Amino acid sequence: FCLKHRDIFKTQLRAILRASAHGNVQIMFPMISGIAELKEAKAVLEECRQELKAAGTPFREDLPVGSMIEIPSAALTADQLAAECSFFSIGTNDLIQYLIAIDRVNDRTAHLYEPTHPAVLRVLAEVVEKGHAAGIKVSVCGEMAGDPLYVPLLIGLGVDELSVSSRQIPLVKARVRELDLATAREQA
Repeated sequence: FCLKHRDIFKTQLRAILRASAHGNVQIMFPMISGIAELKEAKAVLEECRQELKAAGTPFREDLPVGSMIEIPSAALTADQLAAECSFFSIGTNDLIQYLIAIDRVNDRTAHLYEPTHPAVLRVLAEVVEKGHAAGIKVSVCGEMAGDPLYVPLLIGLGVDELSVSSRQIPLVKARVRELDLATAREQA
């Protein structure tokens, strides 16, 4: 949508850039399917930077730009995407749904939604590996990140950060505090 409706996209990007002059702001592009889309989105961002510079509008020049990894094609090209990103955020809800071809809100298929499916675990490990090989942090968001049952697994796979709803913070924080990293890595 954003790449087809650049006027809307540019309005959003310019607003984020302007806000970056006043606080801790990052840009994360969602639903990126591969390197071509990421480069196109970054080119639009660069146009916005140039427009703001020309207008004398302040913004953070070194604003971190990352990508959601929530589509299998993005996960499988994580090495290419990592070269163009400051960080990754793995969106587990969509990634799991697309990897194992189920609709988690459909009563007939929701029971097949399995965060620990071997394909899911392999993809998570690979994305973390590719991100770290490029020197970027990898976070996880979605239901999996906020579930204390999966926290040791995610930490053991090498995930750097967990993005959770505010009500899950105490539970996830407690689970992280009780973890032994070596054991979590071994179990993962």
